[in-house]
Amino acid sequence: MTEAAHQMASNPLPPRAQKPGSVGIAAGPQLRIAHEVENRLIDGTGEVVISGPNVTPGYESNPDANAKNFFVQDGQRWFRTGDQGALDSEGYLSLTGRLKEIINRGGEKISPLEVDGVLMDHPAVVQVVTFATPHPKLGEEVAAAVVLREGHSATEREIRDFAASRMADFKVPRRVVILDEIPKGATGKLQRIGLAEKLGLGGAD
Repeated sequence: MTEAAHQMASNPLPPRAQKPGSVGIAAGPQLRIAHEVENRLIDGTGEVVISGPNVTPGYESNPDANAKNFFVQDGQRWFRTGDQGALDSEGYLSLTGRLKEIINRGGEKISPLEVDGVLMDHPAVVQVVTFATPHPKLGEEVAAAVVLREGHSATEREIRDFAASRMADFKVPRRVVILDEIPKGATGKLQRIGLAEKLGLGGAD
């Protein structure tokens, strides 16, 4: 992050372990986990926060942003990164998603990264982006855009059944859109937010 100037974590060199699925240990600022709403540090899964001399002291002439993104505990000023994650007992950080991208399906919080990981295990899938679509009763519903591997074929039903055999029902995408290419944002990155609108998915079944 620019606010961290800029590295926050890194997988260490031997003899320390490199853990698959982890972004590693603190590499500069201190890393902790905070409650996603309340200004306090917690154990378990929550918002990744950082503190240290390389972290920006704040946003100039923007007191609202400073109040939203910083808090003080244990004599240190912590910056909210917007990432959701957890630290293990050895201080290795695993990310579970961007908080603003977490899908809220009737109160159930779903990490699109988790759904991505399951769908990527399908032998016919080469690329996937899980995202939220609006739902009149649940608020949001789970959907996924998928690109198939060259020479492979799969139907929406087959991909959904594959997901259903590996995760809880409420996490299974209700819509799977098979595309030749997933639309990218202005910076060339795959973007979850706004993808439903780009694909013309104004609602869910």
